[in-house]
Amino acid sequence: MLEEHLKSVIRDIPDFPQPGIVFKDITPILKDQQLCSEIIDQLVECLQGVDIDAIAGVESRGFLFGMLLANRLDIPFIPVRKQGKLPFKTVSESYKLEYGQATIEVHEDAFAPGSKVLIHDDLLATGGTVVAASKLLEKLGADIIGYTFIISLDFLQAQGRLTRFSDRIISLVRFRD
Repeated sequence: MLEEHLKSVIRDIPDFPQPGIVFKDITPILKDQQLCSEIIDQLVECLQGVDIDAIAGVESRGFLFGMLLANRLDIPFIPVRKQGKLPFKTVSESYKLEYGQATIEVHEDAFAPGSKVLIHDDLLATGGTVVAASKLLEKLGADIIGYTFIISLDFLQAQGRLTRFSDRIISLVRFRD
């Protein structure tokens, strides 16, 4: 089963980036091309029959599998980046973090209004970044049709924050405690 295989490969890093946090490190997955292909295969299967115009990947680890998924589905990839990283005209959205504030941006011409956009990130924790990405894309007229994650930390209960945008929330690995 893919979920069990992923759980055996994902590395826990205690006290990163700050004390009390257990960071879920996906970099060991990246060493295994076959496992990366299985991840994309599973996401494609989960999205079968869903009409998607583009995939937005959230910086930075959301770029890894988001781009692969967009490529496999033969649709555009939209990078959602930290403030100041995109070279063209942008639209931004600020949001609160546990330890401060952050701002993300997207090019103002990244997609046409009314586009059906799927948001991808590697991990769903508190949902702050993904909610901000959803608001940002909605500012430009996107229809958020769902979310894909490699990992979901279900014990943080962030899925409820996303359902106001879409109830299609796909996670390949769920940690419940």
